[in-house]
Amino acid sequence: MPHLVILYTGQLDAEVNMTALCRQMADAMLTVKDEADKQVFPTGGTRVLAYPAPHYAVADGGAAGQAAAQFDANPHGGSGDYAFVYLNLRMGKGRTEATQQRAGQTLLEVAKTFFAPVMAKRHIGITLQIDVGPEVFDAKHSNIHPLFQKN
Repeated sequence: MPHLVILYTGQLDAEVNMTALCRQMADAMLTVKDEADKQVFPTGGTRVLAYPAPHYAVADGGAAGQAAAQFDANPHGGSGDYAFVYLNLRMGKGRTEATQQRAGQTLLEVAKTFFAPVMAKRHIGITLQIDVGPEVFDAKHSNIHPLFQKN
């Protein structure tokens, strides 16, 4: 942990580099500090995964967007083709509410900056949600963590 999973409407693949977003999000997660100025998320445990949804239904199916005709020039779908991005961060319990809020605001700012050029060309909704344990089973097996442990 922490794991950030990004689910998004598949038409965005033609307009954004989701691998770049994953890297930006992981890098941002590594900058989050707690009240004692300690890194909140372990480097070796930070994971960001993105999955496109090839099938989706968003809002009213595009009727309001078509009526607004704001993005008719977008060759990737136009005004009636809504996009959606759902970012879900799972973190283990034990972090303060202030730290959780700081993590959320940090990630939201990265997402807003990343998607700003797309929002200038299409209707898009972005949701960021953070979930915190309690886990009923939490096992880890990795040879990545030792790379970041100081001797």
